[in-house]
Amino acid sequence: MQLLLLSEIPEAIAQIAQWYSDEWGYIGEGRSTVELEQKLTDYLNSDKLPLIIIAQEKQKLIGAAQLRFHEMDIYPDREHWLGGVYVEASSRGQGVAERLIEAIIDKARLLGVESINLQTEDISGGLYKKLGWQAVEQVTYHGINVLVMEKSI
Repeated sequence: MQLLLLSEIPEAIAQIAQWYSDEWGYIGEGRSTVELEQKLTDYLNSDKLPLIIIAQEKQKLIGAAQLRFHEMDIYPDREHWLGGVYVEASSRGQGVAERLIEAIIDKARLLGVESINLQTEDISGGLYKKLGWQAVEQVTYHGINVLVMEKSI
């Protein structure tokens, strides 16, 4: 498996937008895939936020994760967020998400980030808890019950 920045293969934007639309399009008012593609062009960075790290296996895109600013407006003091962690169905259970999360943390360290937040619908904390993320609080955000977590890096 190879991990790359989206800025290295911007043609991956269409696939990532489709994944995000399929997985989380029900949140809020939803977004069209075209709107998501336009938004994802903001992530074509390599040395500043926002950015996306993608996972590829034999030239096939299998996953993605984002490092971005201010994901939840109810937490204005929490600046840096891990988001959009997605692994295609046929590649799940093979450590892809863990590798993407580790790569995001490594990149955040290089950029001087001291802590990262996330929100997950898995109220148990799931994989994030196993990787050392700490629960902050459980909230309802945009009508969805989520666990907010943090990791100092």
